[in-house]
Amino acid sequence: MDYRIKSGDTLSQIAKTHHTSVSALMKANPKLKDANVIQAGKSLNIPGKTDGFDDKPSRAMGSQSSAKSDAKNTTSGADAASSGGAKGAKGNPLDIAKKHLNKNAGSLKLEKKGVGADMDDNVGNKVNCANFVSACLEQAGQIKDNQHSNLVRGLQNNLDKDKNFKRVSLKDAKPGDVVSLKTGSGVDDRHVVIFAGWKNGKAEFIGSNNRNPDRTQRITMTMSNAPVLSVHHYTG
Repeated sequence: MDYRIKSGDTLSQIAKTHHTSVSALMKANPKLKDANVIQAGKSLNIPGKTDGFDDKPSRAMGSQSSAKSDAKNTTSGADAASSGGAKGAKGNPLDIAKKHLNKNAGSLKLEKKGVGADMDDNVGNKVNCANFVSACLEQAGQIKDNQHSNLVRGLQNNLDKDKNFKRVSLKDAKPGDVVSLKTGSGVDDRHVVIFAGWKNGKAEFIGSNNRNPDRTQRITMTMSNAPVLSVHHYTG
C-alpha cells in the first residue's frame, strides 16, 4: 500500500499509524536518506501491505505454469469494440491491458515504451494497481500524464474532475471502464482494475494483482466480491 505524505507528518507517526517501524519504512523506501526529512505530497511505500486482491494460486507454482493456468482461465471479457467499450484517441484501456497479461508488474514498469514507460518505476512491486491502470489510460489517450496517480484515491479524484469521465453503476459498466474497490477498513485500502466484461454472471476485471507467491503483483484477470467504490466510464 502507498501512503501520501501530508503536511505535518513525521516518519515516526506514519510508522505508528501503520503498525510498522521507522527502520522498516526506510528499508521499504530506499530514496529516503534521512528519517527526519520527508516531503509532503510524495508517496511512501508501507512495508508488508498490498493494494490488490491477494488471489495468489492455492499452491505454489513456478511462473511458467502459473502463467499457463491464467491463460487457460482467461475469458474474453467481451471484445471492447463489439461490446460498446469506450475508446480513447489511441484505443481502449482493456485492449491495451490485455497485451500485458501475465507480466510481472515489477518487470513491466521498467519497459522503455508503451505502458511500462508510463508507469512509475519507483512504486513498490506489491502496490502497482493504480500505477498500471493510470498507464493504460494514458496509452489509450483517455488521460494526460499529469492525471496519472499511483494511489487509487488519487486516480478516482482525477477522473472525477475530468469532464470526459462520468460515474456509472457496475451493471452499466462497459469494457475498459475503471473500477475502484474497497479492500479493507483503512481509507486507502483500495484497489483499482479495468472492467473486462461478465463471466457466468460475475464481473471480471484485469489489473495488477497480488498474484505471485511472494505477493508481488502480476497482470491477471480476476473476479471479486469487494464493495465497489466507483466505476468511471470514458465519454470522450
